[in-house]
Amino acid sequence: MSDPSTIYPAQPGGSPVKTALVAGALVALVAANIYLYVQMDRTRTDLAKVRETMQTELTNLRETSSVSTASNRRHIESLKEQLEEARKHAAASSSQAKAEAVARAEALAKRLAEAQAQERARVSGEISEVRQQASAANADIAGVKTEVGGVKTDVASTKSELEKTIADLKSVRGDLGVQSGLIATNSSELDALKRLGQRNYFEFKLGKSKQFQRVGDISIQVKKMDAKRNRYTIDVLADDKKTEKKDKGVNEPVQFYTAKARQPYELVVNQVTKNQIVGYLSTPKEQIAR
Repeated sequence: MSDPSTIYPAQPGGSPVKTALVAGALVALVAANIYLYVQMDRTRTDLAKVRETMQTELTNLRETSSVSTASNRRHIESLKEQLEEARKHAAASSSQAKAEAVARAEALAKRLAEAQAQERARVSGEISEVRQQASAANADIAGVKTEVGGVKTDVASTKSELEKTIADLKSVRGDLGVQSGLIATNSSELDALKRLGQRNYFEFKLGKSKQFQRVGDISIQVKKMDAKRNRYTIDVLADDKKTEKKDKGVNEPVQFYTAKARQPYELVVNQVTKNQIVGYLSTPKEQIAR
């Protein structure tokens, strides 16, 4: 496939295009920065909510633990008092009564040991729960920080890719002798042009047909395709006027005027196969009758 920059050498006087290119790139970068600011603000809000939720849960846990601890302490103190009373009673009782008092004291001692073990287990469980909540909160905070870093990386990557792609684009003269806008030769370059927002773009894949097929606000009929030579012939129908574009090449700006705009429409075919042509239609943003 021939290099379009060789077939259609760049012409002097392209500074307005470069100016528009720089302006479009600045607009794209400003939009990316606005997106980053919004994401950062949302991230700060999420982080504040995580901290607030964690603080509320910890406060509730402390209150619940305080009530439970006070209740359990009263129960344990009661058991200690009963145990002490039982031991005193056993010491002062007769042999049979003493045996019963000792048995009661042992039962109370057992209940006291069980109550103390339950209290230790409860406190240990609450400590474990607090640690789990703290760990989950830290994980959420780490996730938010990672998301912020990811947003920054994506914006920087998008900026770099856009600048590189734009630098590779070319502006050539179309078949009407008018200096074209920037020409995309593949999908990534076309995406870069769309981001610049200088013109409207309509992609198409059209096969040979006896009928006109709609693309944007015009219609196209594919009449001939030559995949070996990367050439094609089409009829363009705009403003009820049919124009033949004969033996055109890949990545060549095919230009025509309509009653809707002062600037020409541009049709670029990036690929010619045995069955179809693949490309896009570029139209001016301003639709003003000429």
